[in-house]
Amino acid sequence: MSIRLETHPVNPQSRYIAQAARAIADGALLVIPTDAGYSLTWGIDATAAEQRVQRLRALDMRHPFTLLCDTISQIGSLAKLDDQAFRIIKSLTPGPITFILPAGSELPRRLKQTKRRAIGCRIPNNAVTRALLETVGSPLLTTSLVLPDEPLDNHEADAVAESLLRHVDLMLDAGDCPPGPTSVLDLTGDAPTVTRQGFYPLELD
Repeated sequence: MSIRLETHPVNPQSRYIAQAARAIADGALLVIPTDAGYSLTWGIDATAAEQRVQRLRALDMRHPFTLLCDTISQIGSLAKLDDQAFRIIKSLTPGPITFILPAGSELPRRLKQTKRRAIGCRIPNNAVTRALLETVGSPLLTTSLVLPDEPLDNHEADAVAESLLRHVDLMLDAGDCPPGPTSVLDLTGDAPTVTRQGFYPLELD
């Protein structure tokens, strides 16, 4: 049976965060609130959970998922960060922005198997998700709630629960959250490039 935990959006109950972290450790698939709508999330090594996501969203096996991180240091453990990229990420995080970066040499083994040359990382500005990331202690994989042929208000908790709760193991319900999508900033080239403007447009000086 799927579990729906109604938690405080600013000061989430530690017991609920701990329960969600244990579920992640057991390979579960979760729905969590972010600063750009609710999202699906799972552990990097949770291949069964990822396969469920691929079936749910009708995604190709090569679809690149985003990595949720708690700190810039976590991003640096996954990606190559030059001085410019570090300064830009530091100035824009936390927030609803996905950064495309060159993949680092220390990627977890399962991500290396995908032979990624670039990865997407973000540090969300959401207290519940940040608490979960801190408790888990490592980055998590994530994707937005875009379902095939089914419109969904992915920032409204009740709508998300009605459509998705039966497909996941646990939902951290923090009430309605800001809608998405994130803006996407490509930092793989000589100059940063905005490849998608999100709900909160990104302006570079």
